[in-house]
Amino acid sequence: MTATALLRAAGPAVLALLAAWAFDRLTARRGLTPPGFAQPWRRGLALLAIAGVLWAGVFSPLGEIGKGAHFDFAHLGPWRLFLLHELMAGAILVWFFAGFAGVRRPRPPELPEAPAAPQAPTPPRRVALGRQLALQLGLATPAPGREAGLGLLLGIGAWMAVIVAVAIVALTLYALGAKGALPKQPPELIPWLAGLPFAARLLLALSAGVVEESFFRGLLQPRMGIALSTGMFILAHTAYGQPFLLLGVGILSIIYALLVRWRQNILPAIAAHALFDGVQLLVIIPTVLKMTGGHLPT
Repeated sequence: MTATALLRAAGPAVLALLAAWAFDRLTARRGLTPPGFAQPWRRGLALLAIAGVLWAGVFSPLGEIGKGAHFDFAHLGPWRLFLLHELMAGAILVWFFAGFAGVRRPRPPELPEAPAAPQAPTPPRRVALGRQLALQLGLATPAPGREAGLGLLLGIGAWMAVIVAVAIVALTLYALGAKGALPKQPPELIPWLAGLPFAARLLLALSAGVVEESFFRGLLQPRMGIALSTGMFILAHTAYGQPFLLLGVGILSIIYALLVRWRQNILPAIAAHALFDGVQLLVIIPTVLKMTGGHLPT
């Protein structure tokens, strides 16, 4: 095995392990380590789950850059379409249950006001797991409908911001004589997605909004910060195969990250993300491909 082949094979796994370790260290630095992680086996299990999904969905595509391999999407079954989202959801649940399931958190100490008769000890307070999961992922909010509605409105603005930014960069490259840097046709993945049944595209947009925001903005961002979580979000989309498209992905990620920081919950980001993907998959991409015969306008 050549050094390049070894790097392609082992590099993503090493990066995933390092990222999981950084996730754990930064979580501890922010005082957000789950109480169950006092038991090493729980902590190890959770970090292996995080490392696994980071390897499969974030760093593994880096090993394919420059290979020029052709992927036959005809063999990609419907269940595999949601495989990465299933892995992300599974990693979230493993991390959460390892950190919180079966763990009692003691009540804070209280100063006695006056001597009192002996009483039975108060049992440790237990927060319902569903509520705890919502708190850990930023899903808890007193007005979920209002937050989701705000996300839909801001999602329209985010879509327009991406279109304007990409157009400005494209025109700049064109004016500088770097027309060759612009993509001449969409990635193979895009037409394949556009050809899926309507229901599959709708479910994919909803799944992307819920699962990706829960993982990148709900789990990673509060513990690793905006820069690292955004970088991983961008890397997770390198499967498109065109660096130019990652510009739009990066802009969207920053908008969603700032939206989460502003609202202190991820529901607006979920709504904005699902809306953007839905409009792209259900309307924009099929229309453009139909009008251009499968090629981007030059």
